[in-house]
Amino acid sequence: MVPDIGGKEKRYMKTKIKYTNEPLGKLKVVDDFLPSPEELAFKEENVKVTITLSKASIEFFKKEAKKQHVQYQKMIRRLLDLYTIHHQGISNKSSQ
Repeated sequence: MVPDIGGKEKRYMKTKIKYTNEPLGKLKVVDDFLPSPEELAFKEENVKVTITLSKASIEFFKKEAKKQHVQYQKMIRRLLDLYTIHHQGISNKSSQ
């Protein structure tokens, strides 16, 4: 009988780690560079709207979102955000 998962057992899976009580040598303390949990939980203020899009557009975004393992609505939202940022920059330059 063959196991359902895991395939053949490899040699490294059988090897036990042997810990010793030896000095680790010269260590270097690294500054904490990871973002705080508050920064990771960044929430944008969103407004819920209803929009009618073409079937072709939705099919495209669903297909691409599946490839990227993201929600298609997030891709559309990001596209609109980038479009807005781009055109706000253009309009700000032309009004100066």
